[in-house]
Amino acid sequence: MIRRFVFGQPIETGAVVQDIPVCAGEPEYMTVTETEEAIILSRTMAEDDIVYGLGEQVRGINKRGFSYISNASDDPVHTEEKHSLYGAHNFMILAGDSNFGLFVDDPGKVVFDAGETQIDTLTITAGKNCVIYFIDGDDLKEIVHQFRGLIGRSYIAPKWAFGYQQSRWGYECEDDVRRVVRGHHDNGIPLEAVYMDIDYMEDFKDFTIDGDKFPDFPAFVEEMKQQHVHLVPIIDAGVKIEKDYPVYEEGVRNDYFCKDEEGNDFVAAVWPGRVHFPDVLNSEARKWFGNKYQWLIDQGIDGFWNDMNEPAIFYSDKRLKEAMDEIISMKGMNLDIHSFFHLKDIVRELSNSAEDYASFYHDMDGVRVRHADVHNLYGYNMTKAAGEAFDRIAPDRRILMFSRSSYIGMHRYGGIWTGDNNAWWSQLLLSIQQMPALNMCGILYTGSDIGGFGGDTTEDLLLRWLEFGIFTPLMRNHAAIGTREQEVYQFTHLDNFRNIIRIRYGLLPYIYSEYMKAALKDEMYFRPLAFDYPQDKQAAGVEDQLLVGESLMIAPVYKQNAKGRYVYLPEDMLMVRMSAMDNRSCEVMEKGHYYIEIALNELVFFVRKNHVLPLARLGDSVLTTADLEESSYEWLGYVTDQAEYELYTDDGISKDYIPEEQWKIYSFTAEDFADNFSLQNID
Repeated sequence: MIRRFVFGQPIETGAVVQDIPVCAGEPEYMTVTETEEAIILSRTMAEDDIVYGLGEQVRGINKRGFSYISNASDDPVHTEEKHSLYGAHNFMILAGDSNFGLFVDDPGKVVFDAGETQIDTLTITAGKNCVIYFIDGDDLKEIVHQFRGLIGRSYIAPKWAFGYQQSRWGYECEDDVRRVVRGHHDNGIPLEAVYMDIDYMEDFKDFTIDGDKFPDFPAFVEEMKQQHVHLVPIIDAGVKIEKDYPVYEEGVRNDYFCKDEEGNDFVAAVWPGRVHFPDVLNSEARKWFGNKYQWLIDQGIDGFWNDMNEPAIFYSDKRLKEAMDEIISMKGMNLDIHSFFHLKDIVRELSNSAEDYASFYHDMDGVRVRHADVHNLYGYNMTKAAGEAFDRIAPDRRILMFSRSSYIGMHRYGGIWTGDNNAWWSQLLLSIQQMPALNMCGILYTGSDIGGFGGDTTEDLLLRWLEFGIFTPLMRNHAAIGTREQEVYQFTHLDNFRNIIRIRYGLLPYIYSEYMKAALKDEMYFRPLAFDYPQDKQAAGVEDQLLVGESLMIAPVYKQNAKGRYVYLPEDMLMVRMSAMDNRSCEVMEKGHYYIEIALNELVFFVRKNHVLPLARLGDSVLTTADLEESSYEWLGYVTDQAEYELYTDDGISKDYIPEEQWKIYSFTAEDFADNFSLQNID
């Protein structure tokens, strides 16, 4: 049951696709206080209550004990004191004696104080104009299922986008990309895509190609496609201010850019220097900007990533002048501790300031709105611009799209990656813990920068991260310019990396099928243990293990120098240990707590009782998803009675998701898996 409460005059965000009638009175689960500026909801939490959700945020799976602020922020340092990351995902569940879900549909800043100020009190502070939805359900999965139906079906990526992908800020020219492809293929390492960061552009201008670095871009795209490698260019939010640059000239001529207080095109700065921001909250401007993607699609591109779309601001003209004037005034001063740190703050506080976000405006189809009031919608609508354009340009095929910034609703148009993380072990754990919260909000096509974006990764960190990244729909190794080169062929024990990435391809029939179930049936691909074992109090306390699809539980290693880890099994399970697709052992383990040794080059996962999973047959020549044979599978299972599995297959590119044609149900008995828990030659 979903109940809708409306306060003030809310802005239509597009997050919700169902028409839910407005309820009179107040929600029964929380006390509501209305002030001149805010709607405040509060509730006393019981000792064992758990707070789930909130999408892309720091800290654990249970969000209790800290404050989380929905305020999309360009901040690459995801340490646990941060309150805001790149996305704003205002859905949470309070789980306890009575469970309920809550979605605050407010595009401005929303604060979820889950017991930081008062340890036993949940307090949510939203703007005075908002819509709040309360969702009841029999269990946690049912609450999520209802919410997912409320907000619409999740984006479905092309099948090739489930393969292994390589990215680095710093691949500057054709030969750099060729070197990366050759480094993988010559070493037998599967590779599906290479990403093109800002270096491919002419002077960092959107929808341009640097002709010196890529003299015949369509021919180069085709050259890569002949090797089944896709090129995925970045698109940034800021449009460079430059005479005779067509995107700039068209935007100015047609009033497609955001405006300042006086009605002039707002000026900020990012990679190319001074830029304007397309007003993607305006339907005409959004259509115009989305149509620009066709220029690259016509050259053979079939995947994009949107970046810098919080939007990030390095500085504005006004605040830069103020800062420079103040710095000059300090020349010759004796800088003591206070004045020196103030000097540092002058520069640091230039970027992404609240003052700048409050100083420009959108035309939301005839209604002038201050950006700060709709800040969290910008990245969503930039990606919506692309998604709507793809439906016009290529209506019958899927195009890869994911974004850095997002709001609930964007999940219908693309996925996200979790932004510019760091090569820290703690960031690997954070990635594990973010996945189910993002799935709750409809964001299924997601993953983190494997190995870490900032800083120098290490061989062991990258390998352990890959052993988790095997299971994330987006499996992308991405690093920043100036950091250690972290393509897997750069490291000493190359066989380990080759074997782990090949295991991803062996698991792809399961990963893809479970993703499609989650997308088409409004379910979660990643789940905390408590969602499937609600009566198990020990499962509720597990913060570093996840259920993946219907059959698997994973328990990744995320600590430096660890030779294994402690694992809790909420029921009898089959432990599968793999160091390569053809090097596997299985062991039945009873419910309970274990310390399990896991070598650096091993993947360990667990198959649930009376569950099975399909494995692809990998020949030595498998380098991309195009090389996979899907006419027959090996099945891995732990069946003591009987089991069924719904396998989803399609062509990987069309949008005809017809269940009766795509699903095939396989049935099994215990006798089928008498031979070392595997079953051969079942098509």
